[in-house]
Amino acid sequence: MALEAIAPWAALVVALLVFLWLDLHFFARGREPDFREAAIWSIGWLVVSLAVALVVWGFQGSDDAVLYTTVYLIERSLSLDNLFVFLLLFAYFGVPVERRARLLFWGIVAALVLRGVFILAGITLIEQFHVVVYLLGVALLVLAYRIFKGVDENVDPDKNLMVRLVRRFYPVTDDFREGHWFSKEHGKRYVTPLFLCLVAVVFADIAFAIDSIPAAFAITRDPFLIWMGNVFALLGLRALFVLVEGLISRFRYLDETIAVVLGVVGVKLLIEDVVKIGPIASLAIIAVLFTIGIVASLLADRRDPDSDAKQEERAKRTLSSEDDEGGEGDEGGEGGPGDGDGNGGTGAGAGAGKPAADRAESS
Repeated sequence: MALEAIAPWAALVVALLVFLWLDLHFFARGREPDFREAAIWSIGWLVVSLAVALVVWGFQGSDDAVLYTTVYLIERSLSLDNLFVFLLLFAYFGVPVERRARLLFWGIVAALVLRGVFILAGITLIEQFHVVVYLLGVALLVLAYRIFKGVDENVDPDKNLMVRLVRRFYPVTDDFREGHWFSKEHGKRYVTPLFLCLVAVVFADIAFAIDSIPAAFAITRDPFLIWMGNVFALLGLRALFVLVEGLISRFRYLDETIAVVLGVVGVKLLIEDVVKIGPIASLAIIAVLFTIGIVASLLADRRDPDSDAKQEERAKRTLSSEDDEGGEGDEGGEGGPGDGDGNGGTGAGAGAGKPAADRAESS
């Protein structure tokens, strides 16, 4: 019996390692991917993820296959938020394009580990204290409201507790030291801006795990299905990252659609003791909501004579953090290796204060 319980988890972990290896070694290794290549890989990951539903159907039945697909759809849409924040962080720290793949890879690994922890902790709490279900439902409604109203989330690394702790104990180099996390110079250990960015990415992963896992609990309490949905939702984010700018400009109602979906799953959590919504109905509702959001975005852009200009403006507004964030960076740096007391270098703060092109040259 124990072996039967462990076997699915072992198979999922093996599949995860294989897919991560394939993504890391074959998708634009050592170079910047183009849009067409990223689109092909993204479609490929979608096909793989949906094919997994057929595997689940064969081993565990149609209900579990539908539950997995619903969790995957929700988590995949929420993963776009991860990418937007990662993009802001990369701009803030001036991470060169050739260094981003490695950061994204470890960001995905961290997200998978953290979500696994939150899934197990959440299910344990729900089993012990049923009132947690209602708290999660309310939290999802609040999050949905904030997204719908466009409340900006604070992603300023200078205010990030983990980043500040690292800066307190380690000086920061003034460039990326050929992509290393650490650098030992003059008998002293330094961290690079790349490591600081990784810390900020992990901190963002924690926040996203807190936001996204409750949405999965509204669909199922099976930890295997939830984690599997998260695994395949996060696989291929490196390819999807290249498409983010196009998604921002074309999907006008992305935030509103995600907000409505979160609101619906929040309500589902709150009423589950009174109204039972089956797996197929849940999947149908989520799919219809996303379809409406996509169609509404396309129609709105087509009917608006200034849609092209507005699409470009939306993309710029989301992606133009380099100048806005960078202007505040000059005071945030720690000492670089120019002086052993931690006052000589400019560190990540100054790196963020430069234009992106200048920062990239220093790497």
